[in-house]
Amino acid sequence: MAEIRSSVNKTFSVRLTLITLMMLLGFPRLALASPGVDALNYFFREIHTFEARFGQIVLDENLVEMDNSQGQMWIQRPGLFRWNYDAPDSQQIIGDGFNLWVYDVELEQVSVRVQDQAIGRSPAILLAGSGDLEDNYTVEDIGSQGRYDWINLIPKDEDSGFREVRIGFEDNRLRLLELLDNLDQRTRISFVDLKENIPVPLSIFDFIPPEGVDVIDNTE
Repeated sequence: MAEIRSSVNKTFSVRLTLITLMMLLGFPRLALASPGVDALNYFFREIHTFEARFGQIVLDENLVEMDNSQGQMWIQRPGLFRWNYDAPDSQQIIGDGFNLWVYDVELEQVSVRVQDQAIGRSPAILLAGSGDLEDNYTVEDIGSQGRYDWINLIPKDEDSGFREVRIGFEDNRLRLLELLDNLDQRTRISFVDLKENIPVPLSIFDFIPPEGVDVIDNTE
């Protein structure tokens, strides 16, 4: 059981990291000017709800695939999000503005913790809008590659767990995220079937543990 929970915690850590990158709560307009930066500013300033299908691939330091998953995600600013991972690794991760819930369907296990504490400081700037992006990241315009305009974020905090985060836009629409961690593992997320500024029912962000599941309460 300890090995199973260790594996679950590792998977949760990877996925929560990605979610924190995606919980898009505005920050001040950057001083730079480029198609990528303009798209970044537009996205954080003008997009208030975001829904998409996503595909996620995790690669090791040799670019060998370690994990492949997909699902559906929703965001509503400020502070509301939900990521549903499809079978066979069914998992639901919900931020209701107060608590963060992680429900592993196969293990019939739910963990809950205070949302701000669960996400931590870095990259919390992308989640909670708790400071200026440029206070926490060096923002680099890395130009256009193929169809995409790319921005690179390099954390200033050496303990952030990330070396860089790349964000790719196509026609001002978020399409790709690539995260490079301190173990040289890469997580790539692509987004399709985008819906921007479409009303999202608040019930999407509610979660009540199903009857009979094991609940691990870390809110104290």
